[in-house]
Amino acid sequence: MIQPSDIHTLTEFKRDSSAVLERLESSRRPQVLTVDGRARVVLLGVEAFEGLMALVDRAETLEGIRRGLEDEKAGRTVPLEQAMAEIRKRIRRHGKRPRSA
Repeated sequence: MIQPSDIHTLTEFKRDSSAVLERLESSRRPQVLTVDGRARVVLLGVEAFEGLMALVDRAETLEGIRRGLEDEKAGRTVPLEQAMAEIRKRIRRHGKRPRSA
């Protein structure tokens, strides 16, 4: 959760960015920059950003799996051999050779 001590004006950041970055690293919490009293930017440390991106990747993967299971349940799938035959046909139609596995 954002704490009041994690909120800084953009002017403050411009004046002493090293102090804001130091607080970011020592607190390991996001720092919020405001303009005209409104939050405009959130600064994250690299570890926090990478953690968020890992969560996004996981959520996207789980959503893809969920959609795939839903498609399978609803009968919106084809056997692998049929899918591969269609892919080969499309590749030949466009003049490209399929790569050997």
